[in-house]
Amino acid sequence: MTVTATRAPVEPARTEHAATRANPLRFVILGALLALLLIVIAPLLIIAINAVKSPADYAGGGPLSLPTHLYWDGIVDFWNRVNFGQKLWNSFITSFVVAVLGVLLSILNAYALGIGKVRGRLWFLVFFLVANLLPQEVLVYPLYFLSKEVQLYDSLISIVIIFTVIQAAFGTYLLTSVYQEFPTELLDAADVDGAGKVRTLWSVVVPVSRPTLGVLFTFFFIWTWNEFFLPLVFLVSNDNQTVPVALGVLQGDRLMDATMTSASGLIGILPALIFFLVFQRTLTRGITAGAIK
Repeated sequence: MTVTATRAPVEPARTEHAATRANPLRFVILGALLALLLIVIAPLLIIAINAVKSPADYAGGGPLSLPTHLYWDGIVDFWNRVNFGQKLWNSFITSFVVAVLGVLLSILNAYALGIGKVRGRLWFLVFFLVANLLPQEVLVYPLYFLSKEVQLYDSLISIVIIFTVIQAAFGTYLLTSVYQEFPTELLDAADVDGAGKVRTLWSVVVPVSRPTLGVLFTFFFIWTWNEFFLPLVFLVSNDNQTVPVALGVLQGDRLMDATMTSASGLIGILPALIFFLVFQRTLTRGITAGAIK
């Protein structure tokens, strides 16, 4: 009796896996990505290190040295000096309301232009595109004059209205291109079931486009949080200022040392960074869904 040895069928897979691991291009790409990651993270790490460094440590070792001990007085002093809790609340409530209203307004506009096929929708899209291209410096005086006329100057409501319209212009332009390719089978099925336009919008269109809406909400929130120029013009009182305005106004304060400036930068970007990390999965799903579609 002769015994014939047979090779396991897994051998080609091992060979392919070894060839993949031996490919030097993977290591080059990985090294380049790590270098880019360090370039992005390095300024944040320097700010975080200097925020918990005492003025004596900063003067003795410079901005790149490690602190001998954690020094929290800079963060505490800055928080109390500018009443940062109030600034944080102003930025959060403004950004959140703008994100919610901007998404809702974008949905209604895009539903009418992309699915409703209203007459002259091309000119509407051109209008929204031009509105996105206008710099804020062009809008500041007309908006300033209107806010004075309606007695909304130095009010968070004025900022909410302005940025809701600005963000909704971008959202409308983006969502309209998405809704133009919306599956007609779903719309026909909703029509057969007797659903009206409003029910079709909230029961069919919005659930299907939820990943894209999540991306818009995240972008609207972060963009509004980081806005500086218009809040600087329209929010002049200390109680109504947002976080970027508070940081910008104090840059010329002679009482601000390097460690306190780093502390202000750290607690200024930390809320937006936390918000981005919380909604990172929503952002990834929205981008992936758009790519698959």
